[in-house]
Amino acid sequence: MIKYEIFINPKWLQKLEDDIWEDEQVPAILKIGKNRYKIWLKYRGNVIRKKKKKSYNIIFQNPYLFDGAHEIHLNAEYDDISLSRNKLSLDFFDRIGVISPHSKHVLLYMNGFCKGIYLELESFDQHLLKKRNLADGPIIYATNYFANFSLLSPENELKTSLDEGYTIKYGEEKDLTLLENFIEMINTCSNKEFAKEVSKILDIEKYLRWLAGVVCTQNFDGFIHNYALYRNSETNLFEITPWDYDGTWGRDLHGRKLEYDFVPISGYNTLTGRLLHINPFRTKYKEILSSILENDFNLETLEPIIEKQLETLKPFIRIDPYIKMNEEHFEKEKNVFLRFIKKRNNYLKKEMASL
Repeated sequence: MIKYEIFINPKWLQKLEDDIWEDEQVPAILKIGKNRYKIWLKYRGNVIRKKKKKSYNIIFQNPYLFDGAHEIHLNAEYDDISLSRNKLSLDFFDRIGVISPHSKHVLLYMNGFCKGIYLELESFDQHLLKKRNLADGPIIYATNYFANFSLLSPENELKTSLDEGYTIKYGEEKDLTLLENFIEMINTCSNKEFAKEVSKILDIEKYLRWLAGVVCTQNFDGFIHNYALYRNSETNLFEITPWDYDGTWGRDLHGRKLEYDFVPISGYNTLTGRLLHINPFRTKYKEILSSILENDFNLETLEPIIEKQLETLKPFIRIDPYIKMNEEHFEKEKNVFLRFIKKRNNYLKKEMASL
């Protein structure tokens, strides 16, 4: 596992600690092998900020790019016993044809102190588009639970603005207006008009592949949060990508076990509901999900991938000062994955008849 070393003036580190919710960046040095990079550093995430092992956002100053990226995330994965759910989920999305950030585990040190195992994630931004040879286009993050494609909040209260829950990562204000217009259309068009117009705004097949990925991995937050929208400038269609998938594969975001049938096969945001109400889109979703269950989301495909991932991490468990378990306990987590996959696969196949 590659070693990352951060060197930071203690006064800047204390500044981060003084207000864990502050998003102001502080200067630091990142050393990877023999190379040193001047960076900006800050905490990232929500629930994780309250934990002892925090996650970090790194923005490169000099040089401006590192391996084609200007920004990366170092996720603590603190509440995931396996430290693997996020990576396995994002790799799974990539495998089923959904744009997804790439990731790798690293061993992080700060001023000589071992902070343990972290997951380095690509930032979904214009640099990622360039690395993947994808068309340029605006990127909008779903930053909270109001990003449910509805006129109402999750508490069933009227929203004050249709852009609630969204933040522009790359683009201009007019791009956010296009999204607002789309949300208005989703909520006001007749079924006939919606069926005719939605394919002019949204890449339907890619959205349905994303939906299948959320449903298989069972990310409870994935339908109204934990995603980004990208408007492909060649097609002028919105595409969708996942992020922060640690609460998956049989556990929630707090690390508690989650039953295999907790998330319905149809998901639960407004856009998904409208799409699945249209027969051709519902039929296409069934075809996509059926193929994924047969070829990608099953024990035969996933067990060796999970085993390899856990075996790679196991030698470093005792080095991480925030992990309070031994290798045997870590090894047992594999059974949680396998039991979930088997039961979830069977459950979804039975639920196909309800679509």
